[in-house]
Amino acid sequence: MDQRVKILIIDDEEVVLDSCAMILEGGDYQVVTAMDGAQGVRLAQEFRPDLVFIDLKMPGMSGLEALSKILAFDPTVVAIVITGYATVNSAVEAMKTGAYDFLPKPFTPDEFRLITRRGIEKRRLVLETIALRREKEALREQFAAIISHEVKSPLGAVQQNLYALTAELSDKLTESQKNRMERLKSRIDDLLKLIDTWLRVVTVDIGKLQENFRPTAVEPAILKAIEIVQPHAIRKDIEIRSSIASPLALISGDEVTLVEALVNVIGNAVKYSYPGGQVTVTAVNEGDGIAIAVADTGVGISQEDLPFIFDDFYAGRSGQVSERSSGVGLAITRRIVEAHRGNISVESEVGKGSTFVIRLPRLPNGLQGQASPAAASQQNPN
Repeated sequence: MDQRVKILIIDDEEVVLDSCAMILEGGDYQVVTAMDGAQGVRLAQEFRPDLVFIDLKMPGMSGLEALSKILAFDPTVVAIVITGYATVNSAVEAMKTGAYDFLPKPFTPDEFRLITRRGIEKRRLVLETIALRREKEALREQFAAIISHEVKSPLGAVQQNLYALTAELSDKLTESQKNRMERLKSRIDDLLKLIDTWLRVVTVDIGKLQENFRPTAVEPAILKAIEIVQPHAIRKDIEIRSSIASPLALISGDEVTLVEALVNVIGNAVKYSYPGGQVTVTAVNEGDGIAIAVADTGVGISQEDLPFIFDDFYAGRSGQVSERSSGVGLAITRRIVEAHRGNISVESEVGKGSTFVIRLPRLPNGLQGQASPAAASQQNPN
């Protein structure tokens, strides 16, 4: 199989085509040329090039239109625009639509070779990124399958038998034995919950999640999340304070998953706070959206950990707290927030605490006031 780099050159000037082909002679390339946009598009579909050089100013189909058609057919193609000095603005516009770079006319052989090498390197990086993404998805699927069938199923069977044994031996076990059985059941239940969390982070379907989106009030979701985390906060002697602007704008979303995302962030704030500390939850309307901030005065996050805390299974390396983390809560939160077309960010300093901010886009004004009946009843109980 021919492994040479495939290069397509589209230009209505024959001298340009000939000179470009001559410059690339002797290299490890397959070069084909086209003298108009329509022919270039046909060749792109047949030849499947790695790199396309295209002139914007051509009779008939313009270079910009041809470029759009080629990138629509194969968005991984690396396109370089050839342009006269008078059309640099058009070249910049082409780059906004997907072109990688532009080469002004007239150009020297060395300039053409250099930009060719850069384009080939860009193509290699694009293909490697796609391959890595596919490999990551395959690993996620394999991980989910292994965890589901090789770990969760046997643990579930052990749990069922343990329940059965406890019932059968209830009149024969001593109090100490019963306590040990309860501890066993509790540990297995914890493991099954942890496995379910792992599976959720690798299998969450954003598309399916968005199918359930409705006009949603955010305040009830925040209050529910605080209520869920409150028992943990009480045990650690941590005060949770909230300040919610009223009324908050509605968003397009799903309250159940939004509560889950907020529980993860508020729960982390409590988990990584010192006993006797404070967690503050604020929510305000901000421009075209809503900003929800969760601030704590806890251990903080090291600068080396900050870039990775939203990655799957990343639990941090600082080791500053004793509470164990599965490293999936913030990854799930990020996916849920991004499914709501929002973003999450963090600022932190070791020893001084962290502030997480979730920003969500609001519904257009014409759709405000259309929250689901359940959410509306929670906001207005009377």
